[in-house]
Amino acid sequence: MSASAETLAFLRDVRVFEGFSDPDLAAVADRLRERELRKRQVLFREGDPGDEMFIVRRGTILISKAVTGKVEQVLVRVEPADFFGEMSLFDGSPRSATAQAETDVALLILERESLQAMTETAPRAAAAFFYEMVQVFMERLRRSTQQVAEATRWGLEATGLDVEAR
Repeated sequence: MSASAETLAFLRDVRVFEGFSDPDLAAVADRLRERELRKRQVLFREGDPGDEMFIVRRGTILISKAVTGKVEQVLVRVEPADFFGEMSLFDGSPRSATAQAETDVALLILERESLQAMTETAPRAAAAFFYEMVQVFMERLRRSTQQVAEATRWGLEATGLDVEAR
C-alpha cells in the first residue's frame, strides 16, 4: 500500500522530512500508521513503555509532567506538522511525560521496528531522518539547558542570595 499524495504533501511540512527526496519520503510514508484520538483522550502516561514517535496531522496534543500529587504541568502544546515521543523511538525508555488530546486529533505513527526496516531498505532516507533528528535534539537540549539556568537563577533570587556576587 503506498501513501497518498495528500500524506506526502503533509509530510513535506514536517521539519524532519523537509529535505527528503520524493522516493525517500515515500519510503517513510509507507511505514507510518495512522491513529485518531478523541478530545481529552490520553495517548500515553508518564512512565508507560514506548517505542514509537507521533506526528500530529490534525488537532493538538498537550504534553504534561506530574509535578506533585495530581498536579500536572503542561510542558508543550504539539500542533499539526510537529512531533513528539521520539526519545522512546530511539532508546525504548519509558515515556518521560503524559500526552493527551486537547482536541480531536489525527496522528501518524513511526514505530522503532519500521525505522529499523527503513535503515535496511532505504538507507538514504534513514540517514536523512537521523540527521534531522540530531538537529532537533540539539535545539531541545539547548532550550532545556536555558530553562535550567533560568530556574536556578529564580531559585537563588527567591532565597535572597545575590546572584551577581562572586
